[in-house]
Parts: sequence; structure tokens; C-alpha cells
Amino acid sequence: MRIGILTGGGDCPGLNAVIRAVVRTSVKEYSSEVVGFLEGWRGPIENMVMPLTMQSTGGLIHRGGTILRTSRTNPFKLDRGPERIAENIVKNRLDALIAVGDIDTCSVANRLHQEHKLNVVCVPKTIDNDINATDFTFGFDTAINIVTEAIDRLHTTAESHNRVLVCEVMGRKAGWIACYGGIAGGADFILVPEKPIKAQEVVQAIKTRHSRGRDYSIVVVAEGARFESPDGATEASELSAEPTHDSPSDSSSIGNQLARLIEAETGFETRATILGHIQRGGAPTAFDRVLATRFGVKATQLVHEQKFGRMVALSGSKLHDVAIEEATSSLKTLDMELYRVAEVFFG
Repeated sequence: MRIGILTGGGDCPGLNAVIRAVVRTSVKEYSSEVVGFLEGWRGPIENMVMPLTMQSTGGLIHRGGTILRTSRTNPFKLDRGPERIAENIVKNRLDALIAVGDIDTCSVANRLHQEHKLNVVCVPKTIDNDINATDFTFGFDTAINIVTEAIDRLHTTAESHNRVLVCEVMGRKAGWIACYGGIAGGADFILVPEKPIKAQEVVQAIKTRHSRGRDYSIVVVAEGARFESPDGATEASELSAEPTHDSPSDSSSIGNQLARLIEAETGFETRATILGHIQRGGAPTAFDRVLATRFGVKATQLVHEQKFGRMVALSGSKLHDVAIEEATSSLKTLDMELYRVAEVFFG
């Protein structure tokens, strides 16, 4: 067989490990060939191709980013995008395509399979851990380890200066990073998109903490968290548009808004730190290297079993496959039981 592979959406640690696993499994176990499409879905649209061999993909397991590069291209928003993909798959004599990406990338793959009958298999990746049907996506563990280390460092400077420090982390619609990273880092308050921010609760918790002699506090907030309005609805923030991982970090970010509010309401010196793309960069953790490798091997097996329209998923410690349609039907939001664990340590 000849197999194509692409990486779409935002980069994250572990992508190169998947590429390495797909190539090695294809060549060694099935005597198949693999080619890579560059820059996400732009690659098969514009026929941007590079050969992938065991030699060219060796030693990739520890490298962050993706050698195939990536983009947020959506072929369904371009003139004849899907048709051009189909034509280039035929031109390159490909029997199947493995798409490695977030919910948007996988949603495109599902439509290509359903509407254009392309032989597609998906591998889920996102540091947000918000793809349904899989317990974890690779990239998430690396991100929360980075967040935890950052919070550890913020503790020392917050204590030294008697400050409140707000740490804004990624998570547009799901608070997995904020909750896991906040618990691990010993945050004093964690704010997530799934639960509107009650400003006075945060302010009172910080005042109570300071009244006990704790002269500093750490607040972790997901970028997609929003304030609750007086009538109980979620209030639009000062941001003019929905935040994305590629939005600039400026004074209108939720982290900076929250810092200004806390300082105004408590009188305590408050600063915001926005971690931004640091969370997506660098080498993957051991967990993510292993998970990405397992996903790559499993995806290659699915291709050779001709189980198309499927996505690799993790359930407990076992891998299985699910329909891409099922995995992309809705977003996996934060488990609020985990958030209740975090709430025990607020204030």
C-alpha cells in the first residue's frame, strides 16, 4: 500500500512520534510506502508532498513540533478543496490517508470520508484534551507538566513579593489544562470555561486566605473562561472575538482582566502571566511519546485492515477505534467531578 499522512491544526508535542510510528510500522510490518503532505490540509490540496522513510524519520520521538509542518486550512472553505484533495490522492497513487489533528482536522476528515468516499483514518491530538471518545490525547500531558512547572515558579516569586499572581493557560472551550495543571501546581483558585467566573467568590477567597496570614495567592484561569453577569448569564468579556490559541496576548485577555479586578477589589498587588504557546512547545513527556507511538501503530493497522472512517482512541490503558463521526459530534468538556476535587483547595 501507499499511505499519506498529514498533521493539521495547532502543533503539539508528540506529532513527530506519530509520524515515526506510522512510517516504521508501514515499512517494517507491511512493506508499505508512506508520503507526507505538508502544512495540514493545504498539502493534499496543493499537492505539497515529501517522501518519508525509516531513515528520514528516525530519531524523531523526542522532537516537538512536526516535520510536516501544519496549518488550519479547511478544504471545505476553498474552491474545489475536497475535489483537489481527491485528485491528488489519485495522482500520488495513495490507498489511504492518515490525518493527525484536533477536532477540526478530524471533522474535515469525516466529511471527506462521508461525502467524498476517501479512505481516511484519524489520530487525535490536542493539548486541550477535548476530543470525545478518547480518555486522553497526546500533547495534553506535556502541556500540564509545563503549566505545573510554571505555577511552581510563580509560587516562589508571589511569596517573595506578597503578590497575587494570575496564570492564564490555554483552553478555549474546555478547562482540562487549567484544572489538571492547577491541581498539580497547588493553585488557590482555578477558573474554567465550563463554570462562569463569580468575581466576588474569587475576591472573597483571596481575602480569606490573606486573613489567615497567607500573603500571596495563585489563580489559574483558562483563556476561555468568562465572567458571570448579575443575572447569572455568562458575560461577554472585553475581547472582541472568541479567543484562539493564535490570538495575541494583550491587556484584554481574561488573565489581565481578572488581575485588574482582583487588585481593585482587594488592594493586593496583582500581576498576570500568560503562558501562551510555551504550553505547546518543546519535547514531549514520556507519557506523550508512548501514547503517540501507540496511536501511530494502531492507525497504521487500521489502514491495512481497511477500517476507514475510524479514529484511534484510548480507553483506560487499552487502544480501540471509534467512528470519526462519533468522536467529532461534540466537544469533551471538563469532568466536573475533577473540578470539585480542585474546589476543596480553593481559598
